[in-house]
Amino acid sequence: MANQFDAECKWSPANPGATSIARFAEMWATESAKAGGLYEWSIKRLGEFWPAVWKHCGVVGERGARAFEPSDFMPSNRFFPDASLSVVENLLHRTGSTEALVAIDERGVRRFRTWDELRERTARLAGALEQVGVGEGDRVAAWLPNSIEAVEVMLAAASLGAVFSSSSPDFGVNGVLDRFGQIEPKVLVAQDGYWYNGKYFDCLDRLGQIVAGLPSLKATVVAGDTARVSSSEYLLYEEFVAGGDPIAPRRFSFDHPWCVLYSSGTTGIPKCIVHRTGGVLLQHMKEHQLHCDIRPDDRVLYFTTTGWMMWNWLVSVLASGATAVLYDGAPTAPQSDRLFDIVDTEKVTLLGVSAKYIDSVRKQGLAPIRTHNLSSLRTMCSTGSPLSPEGFDWVYESVKSDIHLASISGGTDLCGCFVGGDPTRPVWRGEIQGPMLGMAVDVLDESRATLRSHPNTPGELVCTVPFPSMPLGFWGDGSSGLPDPSEPGPKFRAAYFERFDGLWAQGDFASWTSHGGVIIHGRSDTTLNPGGVRIGTAEIYRVVEQIPEVLESCVFGQDWDNDVRVVLLVRLAEGATLTSELVSDVKQRIRAACTPRHVPALVLGVRDLPRTRSNKLVELALADAVNGRKVRNSEAIANPECIDEIAAMPELRA
Repeated sequence: MANQFDAECKWSPANPGATSIARFAEMWATESAKAGGLYEWSIKRLGEFWPAVWKHCGVVGERGARAFEPSDFMPSNRFFPDASLSVVENLLHRTGSTEALVAIDERGVRRFRTWDELRERTARLAGALEQVGVGEGDRVAAWLPNSIEAVEVMLAAASLGAVFSSSSPDFGVNGVLDRFGQIEPKVLVAQDGYWYNGKYFDCLDRLGQIVAGLPSLKATVVAGDTARVSSSEYLLYEEFVAGGDPIAPRRFSFDHPWCVLYSSGTTGIPKCIVHRTGGVLLQHMKEHQLHCDIRPDDRVLYFTTTGWMMWNWLVSVLASGATAVLYDGAPTAPQSDRLFDIVDTEKVTLLGVSAKYIDSVRKQGLAPIRTHNLSSLRTMCSTGSPLSPEGFDWVYESVKSDIHLASISGGTDLCGCFVGGDPTRPVWRGEIQGPMLGMAVDVLDESRATLRSHPNTPGELVCTVPFPSMPLGFWGDGSSGLPDPSEPGPKFRAAYFERFDGLWAQGDFASWTSHGGVIIHGRSDTTLNPGGVRIGTAEIYRVVEQIPEVLESCVFGQDWDNDVRVVLLVRLAEGATLTSELVSDVKQRIRAACTPRHVPALVLGVRDLPRTRSNKLVELALADAVNGRKVRNSEAIANPECIDEIAAMPELRA
């Protein structure tokens, strides 16, 4: 397949030797590693590389004698089986009166916690949780916005060895119960309400229904405007914290469960993915310090909610001595440059957003390079979906020319990244720079042959060697409650290891580039197959996103005449009309940039497109509805009504 964009270098590091990853290579890599390459060493000598990461990144804890215990089956491999550590000791190793957390809401209210304050409140909250019966292995759930309270609850739970899980308050009752109901939490911490896009949303009515649906609860704690909350019905957050006797954080094994994250839930009840303490911590510290060059005293803002794994990733920057800047609200309220306002006022050094956000503000013509200072900003990260070549252009032309743009990709499955940025290498337009250290990433065809020597040929993204943040498994998969990593359950095996017989298959459709970079073409379960030819949806999006009249689009396959026809839905800019000329233009652009197989049979204008609550478009649910299949777990979709509206369009029946 021909390359779809020019291989233009957008940025090269001015001083790559000054980065943490360069220092890491100089200090810890063996002579054979330096001769054969840092990345090759990192994936072939696991027992050398991961201890070097532990030392260089400053992990606090007892590492133990063994670094790696191999097994014939990938998920049964163990890293640091003798280690003992505490998440809290690592995230709160700094002391003093400088800011550890800064929280800003949509109305502009700013709060903060110093390192000493956060440590003291975490200890008290841990004591309060223990007083109501929380112990090692129990679950503590947070139905909270991206707030200081959410971080405090996570840290306090980890202090006791309890398992933390969070969901954002924009989830409805069924969505929360589908998640928390499976793990049976002992304590729920909730918010009374939140602001989004200028509107206040009250959570108390839904909270009552959620509590009634969680019979495992021993206590419910409510944060926010306590004047609105009945103290006879719920515990009040600040009183709860103040009443706890401080408890020092306890150390647990490397594989002790830290948190439960959830699959999107658009194909059924969400899977509860149980993540291990040491593996996620080590992975995050490697990604932060080596790949994002995060340093002590840096300030990191990632636009996220507590229902997305990037929230866990953001909070972990504390372990590198950086300040986490938490923003709760719409990223464009009251104006579309809100996040860049915060970059300037808070002196943010790393800004993280979704690719959808970049595409949205690009189409609005936002140009903070002309309106903001941005002198503190060194790195910008993008994830959530593939970043288009035009998204790269916008960052370098409209944000800052001298910035490391790190397009990263991984998932909730590993609570981290497979591929992403490298501050010592050039950034090429439209490309993720390459695999992360320690992640043996490859792209395979149907016969399991590598496509590394075939640039721009799409295949399945896999990982061929173990990595520390492989999840422990799924909750209740083959046994009740917490999974046993030595005996992976059947659903866990099927999700990642059956597709390529023991290799981790991520479910992404990807290709290598001639620069050793990676392009993600979309989820492989949404790959289109017209005439039996596999097509990644991102290939079509890259073209359509260049068309000024189109705000956003969604493409899926419709079963038709014993084949699959490609359907493209477009949401148009204000004042634009889907004329026959525009449809022809869309099809011609796709044909020229891709292949005739990519050209949609139908191009239809729609009022809105279905999306998850983290703003990802849901191609699968749409395809299910149009093809007459049941849409599973519509509670995970923020606007399910538009699915019915689209499925009823007469053009899809003609």
